[in-house]
Amino acid sequence: MSIQATQPGASSSVLVNWRTPAVIIICGCAIALLSFGPRSTIGFFVQPMSREFAWGRDVFGLAIAVQNLLWGLGQPLAGAIADRFGVLRVVCVGALLYAAGLLMMRYSATPLSLNIGAGVLVGFGLSGCSFNLVLSAFSKLLPAERRGLALGAGTAAGSLGQFLFAPFGVALIDNFGWQSALMVFAALMLFIVPLSLAIATPAAAPSKLTDAEHQSFTTALMEAFGHRSYVLLVLGFFTCGFQLAFITVHLPAFLVDRGLTAQVGGWVIAAIGLFNIIGSLSVGWVQGRLPKRYILSFIYFTRALATLAFISFPVTAASAIAFGAISGLAWLSTVPPTSSLVALMFGTRWMATLYGFAFVSHQVGGFLGVWLGGIVFERYGSYTPIWWLSILFGVLSALINLPIVEKPVERAVAQPA
Repeated sequence: MSIQATQPGASSSVLVNWRTPAVIIICGCAIALLSFGPRSTIGFFVQPMSREFAWGRDVFGLAIAVQNLLWGLGQPLAGAIADRFGVLRVVCVGALLYAAGLLMMRYSATPLSLNIGAGVLVGFGLSGCSFNLVLSAFSKLLPAERRGLALGAGTAAGSLGQFLFAPFGVALIDNFGWQSALMVFAALMLFIVPLSLAIATPAAAPSKLTDAEHQSFTTALMEAFGHRSYVLLVLGFFTCGFQLAFITVHLPAFLVDRGLTAQVGGWVIAAIGLFNIIGSLSVGWVQGRLPKRYILSFIYFTRALATLAFISFPVTAASAIAFGAISGLAWLSTVPPTSSLVALMFGTRWMATLYGFAFVSHQVGGFLGVWLGGIVFERYGSYTPIWWLSILFGVLSALINLPIVEKPVERAVAQPA
């Protein structure tokens, strides 16, 4: 497959041979890997920064909660801009904001500066350059027969970033300090800018849109939020964010509280990333053969059972890594069926926007998971209430996804006069 792009003022379209499907997928996966890597190591900075500045975990928890919330709130805006003007400029700006946020986090000495760097800048940066925009680009640039597996690969790449960056981050912190680790991560984010050239999507030219694609932004939103299955999908996605953010930020400290080393926490987070590669690729393949709503329901129920087993027995290095492996299989594997359902219901014209609004629900859950985790620990000295809340949300989301109807939304067809 080759991709044609028409430059303004050109007499004919220019054939861009280098952007084959393989190149698009590889570069998109590299972006997902880089953007998800540093974000997944945030939990390892909680203890060294808290010790140095005498902060409670609620201070750090609030900053990362703000990050999750703004990542979610910025996603629909980033998606709308990408849908209208193309993905390239959004990803580039996002990568620069991400790097600036990590750099400011390195120089943070007060809760306010931590909130601005790790919270505001990294949050908005992630909304512009994370795997959500990559998946949208895949949906627009790749043929339908390659789309499912590509969505799984893009999600798995984020998990590979988590697998690679978790032990890498721990090693950097142990050997060079948390400040140097953040400087290295900030520099790595700049590589996203050249990689984004491969996933550039054309701006939406109104004259070239079909009747279905000519739908306005407002009409698309009204249609989506008036559609019962989309609303159920959005509600279920809340749990995904709550569970992932809580575990990413608070699990390393939870394990240290139970007498395990920081290195064990690093390997648990790495195990989550490694096994999520398997889970995401498997779901990307399976979702073309099984109803996506059943896949989502199974994933959420599996998470609830894994959490219940983890907190019901003594926490050891082996049980923690086993929990990481099982959680990894169900970690980001919700993303391929969720994004596929959005594209199936409403098409790809406003794909980034509508998935972005679903992601807001995900990140509101993430905000609450991180924030409540810090508050509950500081008040009660234990994460137990949050673990049980995570189990409850998992069961509810498993039930919420079952009634989803997997078919395109019915639109009125214009009748000839």
